[in-house]
Formats: sequence, structure tokens, C-alpha cells
Amino acid sequence: MTKHANKKLPKAGANNASTEGAPASLTPAPSGYGEWLAEVKARIHVAQQRAALAVNRELLALYWQLGRDILERQTRAAWGDGILDRVLSDLRAAFPEMRGFSRSNLKYMRAFAEAWPDATVIGQQPVGQLPWGHNLVLLTRLKTQENKPLGMAEYQLVHALPAQFESSLPSIEQIESELQQAAATKRKDRRKQ
Repeated sequence: MTKHANKKLPKAGANNASTEGAPASLTPAPSGYGEWLAEVKARIHVAQQRAALAVNRELLALYWQLGRDILERQTRAAWGDGILDRVLSDLRAAFPEMRGFSRSNLKYMRAFAEAWPDATVIGQQPVGQLPWGHNLVLLTRLKTQENKPLGMAEYQLVHALPAQFESSLPSIEQIESELQQAAATKRKDRRKQ
């Protein structure tokens, strides 16, 4: 072996005189790089938002199905409210990392299925696009005179949003901003590790 055998060779085409050892952020960017990077970042944000909406839609569908199943079994098979404790215990044991299986949340799932008995609501109506927490607001604050949760179609045709509720809903811009802040926080946390 020669005495230079362990020496690293420079990469082909690299301008090693001015950039060797310099952090990437300090090296000059090629022409058009800034515009391209802005487009990539925008596509990433759009993909993140679409993913969040898809996750929300799937979670709502799961909650609706679970609520419908509980409602049907309590009605047809005469299961009492005591079954909720058994369901939450078994689901927590099977999915310990998953949140959302509390007794009160199972009751909300049941109320959700009762308020919107048609499964197509989840994909085709505004209620299917709202986060679970906003659906809980609809379930708990908007009631008919019979004290039953108000269906979204009836709500849209007959009632106007109360001002306090309307002002508590985040705008698309606020949701996007929160997603961006959450992503930035995650990046910072990863860098610290």
C-alpha cells in the first residue's frame, strides 16, 4: 500500500477549494434553486394538509362505525351502558398507544352515530370534514327541542350558527398555521435529539 491510500479523493465536479468543510447553508445555491425550493415546500405543506384531512376523515369514520355498533347492540341486544367499560378496557389493552377510548368518548361516538345515522355524512357533508372536537361541540351544544343532537342537514336548513360558536371555529388559515407550527416544532425536537 502507498502512503496516500487512506486519503479521501475529492468528489468529481466539486469545487473543493471554496466549499470543502463548509455547511451546506453557506454554499452558494445554483440558479433557480430558491424558486424550486419554495415550490417543494409548498407541495410538502399541501401534502401534509391533505394527509391531516385524510387522517381526520378516517378517524371520524372509525368513531362513527364504533358508535353505530354500540348503539345497535345496546338497542337490539339489550346491552346496557356497562358494556362501555368493557369495550374501553379491551380497546385500551389492544391499542395502548392510541388515545380516545374513554367512557365519555365512547358515549360521544354513540351520540355521533345517532345524530348522523347515514354513513355517507362522513364523506359528503361538512360534519365529515370537521375535527372530532368540533363535532363534539355540535353534539353537545346544538340540540333540538326534544333534546336530541341536531342533524347537520337540518341544522344547515333551519338554524344559523350562534355567534359564539362561529367565532370559535378556526379559519383555514389558522389551521394551516397550526400545522406549520406543529411541523416546525417537530423539526426542532428532532434536531435536539
